[in-house]
Amino acid sequence: QPSPPTPISPSRPPLLKLGQHAHPFSFTIPQNLPCSVTLQPGSEDTGKACGVDFEIRAFCAKALEEKMHKRNSVRLVIRKVQFVPEIPGPQPSAETARHFLMSDQSLHLEASLDKELYYHGEPLNVNVHVTNNSTKTIKKIKVSVRQYADICLFSTAQYKCPVAQIEQDDQVSPSSTFCKVYNLTPLLSENREKRGLALDGKLKHEDTNLASSTIVKEGANKEVLGILVSYRVKVKLVVSRGGDVSMELPFINDPVDTNLIEFETNYGTDDDIVFEDFARLRLKGMKDEDYDDQFC
Repeated sequence: QPSPPTPISPSRPPLLKLGQHAHPFSFTIPQNLPCSVTLQPGSEDTGKACGVDFEIRAFCAKALEEKMHKRNSVRLVIRKVQFVPEIPGPQPSAETARHFLMSDQSLHLEASLDKELYYHGEPLNVNVHVTNNSTKTIKKIKVSVRQYADICLFSTAQYKCPVAQIEQDDQVSPSSTFCKVYNLTPLLSENREKRGLALDGKLKHEDTNLASSTIVKEGANKEVLGILVSYRVKVKLVVSRGGDVSMELPFINDPVDTNLIEFETNYGTDDDIVFEDFARLRLKGMKDEDYDDQFC
């Protein structure tokens, strides 16, 4: 009984055209490796930019003991990203109360998000509810989205960058309540000049976004991840003649919506697959540099 035909790999026809010395290869990236991330340097910073990236190198030699040189090797920079499935879960929420001197009652602040996972460019709806039973007056309300990048390489450090913020003159008088939904959209286009901003690639590439949130698995070594990226929404009440009241809501920011990704699995024998040189689109005015000087 003849066995069913084996599906033809999409890389087979181009390899046959290249001759008998063309060899396909594949590899699996370990799951515990960090995602690609780059910290945006400042205008006065010199030297290598700090970040995590991956490179594939291939070389030809007569023996495995031979050293690799530029004349007999090629390299390809790849980007490791993560796909976070949108699973229904509890909405991020928090509440706090503040007591003031000469006031019998407290000021109560409650805030929440409509979900935990947001994709790049997706607006955030921040629900703010204030119950002011104190004698203080709230002069304005500030809502911001902040990116935190914790460096776990050679030394520990943290970069904090606001990537979206709004300030409203919403006043809340004593013995009154207030409820409002604030809309914020964190975008790279509005934060290009900020030092320490974590990106998932180089700023000169048009397909670069804000870095995705680092998903740390239970028992994982944080030092292996290199740079830990997280996002929080901060709600701040500016109180007259008193200390301000604030709280933070953590959420997950992922640059890729897995529902929009389609994989082609049916390849016909008549498909003409052509490999072309890939040139990244670079922003105008951005200079290119040698890859060896890009990362520490």
